[in-house]
Amino acid sequence: MLIDLSIQAAVDAAEGARSRPAPMLDLRRVRQFVVLAETLNFRRAAERLHMAQPPLSVSIQKLESELGVRLFERGGTGGVSLTPAGHAALQEARRLLFHNTQLRESALAAASGTGGALRVGFVGSTTHGALQRIVRQFRAQCPGVELVLKEATSVRIMERLESREFDVGLVRTPLMVHAHASLTPLLSETFVAALPTGNPLAQRPELRLEDLAHESFIFYARSDAAGLHAMAMLACQLAGFLPRVMQEATQVQTVLSLVESGLGVALVPSIMQHAANPHVAYRRIVDMPDAAAIGLALALHPDRASPAALRFKEVAARAIDAD
Repeated sequence: MLIDLSIQAAVDAAEGARSRPAPMLDLRRVRQFVVLAETLNFRRAAERLHMAQPPLSVSIQKLESELGVRLFERGGTGGVSLTPAGHAALQEARRLLFHNTQLRESALAAASGTGGALRVGFVGSTTHGALQRIVRQFRAQCPGVELVLKEATSVRIMERLESREFDVGLVRTPLMVHAHASLTPLLSETFVAALPTGNPLAQRPELRLEDLAHESFIFYARSDAAGLHAMAMLACQLAGFLPRVMQEATQVQTVLSLVESGLGVALVPSIMQHAANPHVAYRRIVDMPDAAAIGLALALHPDRASPAALRFKEVAARAIDAD
């Protein structure tokens, strides 16, 4: 079959054009095109761009050459009008310049700690006041930062800091894990006794540790709440008894749910007293040893902490101090 060589050449040229990568546009030329399209006059456009008219004309010609279309029809005395291709290109050019500006602003915001995303792991007991204060103040100071909050145990938070799944962690101390993160203490606490309201000990205004020696305990699982487990066990042993553990749980809230069910008593962080529950009584323990102190801390990797993470650290310290 005979093929018109001129037609074949045109087809080959079109295929070649489609296969070639699109040229990278010079954003400076795109901006010059937009200004000329808005003024429709080379002289006025050059004045607005603070440049001479001849270089502007050359720049527009180069842009048209790169695009392969005429954007303007030239008139007299430097006047121009947009071609249909120019009208179509103008909308996209404005969008391109807008997104270029957004890209720059987003990068600068992330670099300064006022933008980007911050992934925060937190233990459940921080939701009884501490987390709310920190988040409220951080959002007020850094509204452009997207906070991604995920609840986990202290052990899991430290693991995810190491694997870079989290940027910051709000954890229980002491930590019984090895990690390269630094810790900033936020809150020092002590244990209080949590008892079912039907327990006779709930009728007393305060307790001694030895008062709990014959009670059934809801305790913390050693695997996922090693710090709380160790400190609660230490407190009991310093009082001269080993707790009779009936149930174990990972989260403090779960421990309290089991106390509410009447399965036993527990030693819980004092911050949990803010969680009003008509079925659970909290009582101060007058002889709680200092050696069994617990607390909340902020964990992060100082060598790879983002500006937003460092801002979160500063805000968290101020938010807790102000309480």
